[in-house]
Amino acid sequence: MHFRKKCVWKKKLRRLQRKTAAQKAVPVRLEISRELNVEIVAQLCRELGLRPEQIFSTEAPMDLSFLYQIQDRLRQKPELFYEKRIPQKSSMVQDDKLMLCQVLEHDILLSYPYESINSFLRMLNEAAADETVMSIKMTLYRLAKNSKVVEALVAAAENGKQVDVLVELKARFDEENNIEWSRRLEDAGCHVIYGLDGLKVHSKLCLITIRDQGRIRYVTQIGTGNYNEKTSRLYIDLSLLTADDEIGKEAGEIFTALFMGETVDHMEQLLVAPKCLQNRVIDMIDGEIREKKEGREAYIGVKINSLTDKQIIDKLIEASEAGVRVDMIIRGINCIQSGIEGKTDNIHIISIVGRYLEHSRIYIFGCGEREKLYLSSADFMTRNTLRRVEVAVPVRDPALRQRLHAMFDVMLRDNIKARDQLPDGTYVRRTVPEGKEALNAQEYFLACAYGQK
Repeated sequence: MHFRKKCVWKKKLRRLQRKTAAQKAVPVRLEISRELNVEIVAQLCRELGLRPEQIFSTEAPMDLSFLYQIQDRLRQKPELFYEKRIPQKSSMVQDDKLMLCQVLEHDILLSYPYESINSFLRMLNEAAADETVMSIKMTLYRLAKNSKVVEALVAAAENGKQVDVLVELKARFDEENNIEWSRRLEDAGCHVIYGLDGLKVHSKLCLITIRDQGRIRYVTQIGTGNYNEKTSRLYIDLSLLTADDEIGKEAGEIFTALFMGETVDHMEQLLVAPKCLQNRVIDMIDGEIREKKEGREAYIGVKINSLTDKQIIDKLIEASEAGVRVDMIIRGINCIQSGIEGKTDNIHIISIVGRYLEHSRIYIFGCGEREKLYLSSADFMTRNTLRRVEVAVPVRDPALRQRLHAMFDVMLRDNIKARDQLPDGTYVRRTVPEGKEALNAQEYFLACAYGQK
């Protein structure tokens, strides 16, 4: 059965490769900068194989490459440019100790782009060479053009490790790049599959299995962003490295299901879409509603990119009506209006748009000892919660939880780049209150990474 599944995926890959080659440079859109004769436009459509709805009129210049020349001419005015910043080594990471050993001793949290992805790459390269490492399993969604992640996986396979990789061929705009990396991985002896029928695999999951003095141990990495060295310098993401045995075993179950062409139905520790993330989130919101109705403190804190999932939206409104305080940091699409009296007046929403792209996802449910805190690859969008494979991981280490709370609090207090949502759905930019200190969350975290805070 396993052999048949692999053959099916190889056939799909070959069809996609042929389709990609056949469709290369096929026009999908025609822009015109002035009015043209209807007959000429119709002739263009026939020649290019376009439909009328693929024709767009615009007054903007079509070739914007001249902007790079403007940028070069402005170099002598440094006040117009951001100060150069380089991702720093995490203060949690020691240079004189193997990364695998450090993670086996305590959980590590990496915060990109303030901290460097090199610590994770170092761990992956160590695993590729370490004799105690039996296997490496990984999901790949978007990769850099010259991916050091793939180089490490290739080295691991060449060193005799079992390397199982799921490459998502439906990653928009990266299909061709992912096909090329898949070929290289297969040539090196890695076991590669190409996503699931009907579902995108969007999770950021890596599992390293180690045989340590006769005992099987796991090092698991679960993140909010891609394994992409380039975007890790531009996107704000979080990456958890843990040797938690329960998390490692559940990650192994996820990979087993994926390589059988299936998804998991239930997990005790991890939240895994499409079958056990949305329902678990709704259950935890229900838990906060019950706490509030019984007279106890209740809280929900969420940082995501987008909110469109109607079931979750309805449940958040119900939580607000029950008196639960809800703080949300939503960068982009948001389909709920906060501050409506009697409905959403306990929901407070801000958006932060700054130097870096806010991309991390954090879920917080509850207060005190019963609080649950997760890092996740999933936004609260139906496409993420029901039509993709996503993974959210609980953060258990007290020091890391405290750090994430501090980060969440700083973002909520941002008064430079944050915008508050009003009851009518519009956003207003915050101003620095008189007598208060200006706080730009992204600049604050950069200062922390540089040891200035």
